[in-house]
Amino acid sequence: MGWSARGAVLGVGIVILSACGADSDPAGDGSSSVSVRGCNPQSPLVPAWTAESCGGQVVDQLFSKLVRYHPETAEPVNEIAASIESDDNQTWVVTLEEGWTFHNGEAITAHSFVDAWNWAAYAPNGAVNSRFFQAIEGYDELQPSDLDEDEFSGGEITPDMVREEEMSGLQVDDDMKFTVTLSQPESSFPLRLGYVAYAPLPEEFFADPEAYGDAPVGSGPFQFAEWVPGAEIRLEAYPGYQGAGRPQIDEVIFRIYQDDTAAYGDLQADNLDIMPHLPSSALADDAYRSDLGDRFVEREALVVSKVTFAPESVDPALADPRLRQAISMAIDRDAIIDNIFHGTREPATGWVSPGVEGYEPDVCGEYCTFQPDRARELLEEAGGYSDTLTLTYNADGENRPWVDATCNSIHNTLGIECVGVPVADFGTFRTKIQAREIGGIFRNVWQADYPSIESFLGPVYSTGAPSNDGDFSDPEFDELIGEAASMQGDDAIDRYNAAESLLSSGMPSIPLWYASTVAGYSTRVDHVEITPFQSVDLLNVTLR
Repeated sequence: MGWSARGAVLGVGIVILSACGADSDPAGDGSSSVSVRGCNPQSPLVPAWTAESCGGQVVDQLFSKLVRYHPETAEPVNEIAASIESDDNQTWVVTLEEGWTFHNGEAITAHSFVDAWNWAAYAPNGAVNSRFFQAIEGYDELQPSDLDEDEFSGGEITPDMVREEEMSGLQVDDDMKFTVTLSQPESSFPLRLGYVAYAPLPEEFFADPEAYGDAPVGSGPFQFAEWVPGAEIRLEAYPGYQGAGRPQIDEVIFRIYQDDTAAYGDLQADNLDIMPHLPSSALADDAYRSDLGDRFVEREALVVSKVTFAPESVDPALADPRLRQAISMAIDRDAIIDNIFHGTREPATGWVSPGVEGYEPDVCGEYCTFQPDRARELLEEAGGYSDTLTLTYNADGENRPWVDATCNSIHNTLGIECVGVPVADFGTFRTKIQAREIGGIFRNVWQADYPSIESFLGPVYSTGAPSNDGDFSDPEFDELIGEAASMQGDDAIDRYNAAESLLSSGMPSIPLWYASTVAGYSTRVDHVEITPFQSVDLLNVTLR
């Protein structure tokens, strides 16, 4: 989901909570409990505020959506929706299945969706996922307009800065039906509706969203039980879940670790049941195969690992695209993959992951290949770089080895001083990025929100997009993304490919490698499956 907390390799840290025993019944009441390696969410557990994987892995279990993505193929299948239909790809009629309820027993109706979407889109609410509703007619009326940049001091948007509180493109037809009118035809609109930003919300949310996020009432297969900050988040199976699959376990505990190596030790000792990403120490020489036997899962993931350049307003010294291209060409991806990741990654040649329709290899061209001489030429053309380049990362994952290796490659090739800068945990790291407090370059792992080439491009690089951490802006890119959204088939793919090819000119980020997922599990559990989004399919997990 959006930015991923996934780290890489051998770090030393402190375990905030380590399980003490493989008891499948911690409550002592005959219930079945499964533990999953978790991390600190950045924000309260509210769909509109959750755009990173630490909170996303929890929120996705708490909330049902109109559609759910198949855990194997990522294809959307109806969940709360009975149908999503359109004659022109612009006006969409959504009909809900009867009988769905929130965890407090409140019925899920058309209002549950329309009110939630309007709240998320309304700029004064400060929802990081607001831009996912940009396609809906009337969205712009909920955003600031005709304001000088000085009026945005502190980033706060107040109600007097916007014209409307609700989008004109949302209309409740009856309790079980609502109509969505887009500002232009978009054939891929239904594909997005399994992303958590589109989840419905109960009435109690609107009274106090922040307090609600600390103990959310959702609609998914699991309901909230307890959140001990820095330690664990505990969910229980919801007996009233109406989906096609039902949880086979009574409880899931997301145990929050600050170090993957310690989590892996607990996994081997059966004190942790599922680790969605094994540390590189386990991947070296296929050590996990002897450590775990057959208790592992391997699969390709819809993920691209990158480093992103800080916005020009934060760090103008890195604004020249030639300098950015030089830094990219100074990184020996093959050597880092071999020495740090033990061959478990593939060098990235663009900004879109393989596995989605429309993926095109080598879009980045020479700029994503290790070419020391050409890198030095570009550095000279850009006027050199005399500052110390910082590469910031979250320290609660195994990131330091690849960060150090990347900095060493840049320094050895270009003579630029490069240092890694750790931030305590992923939540703090993402908060600093969003506050534009990090200069230089910083770690980004983009995990698709929905199975489309659009998910790798529009939400990340369109002007003002929700996850555009580098404040990249290119009118031609924006135009191509807009055109692609209104088209179907090959015509749409051609526009997305053209948009992606423009990124090599501005180089807003440096693609590093494509990720594969290697997950491990304890002797206590079975039927562990990992989705293309690198999350655990908890509906299928059983106790042995």
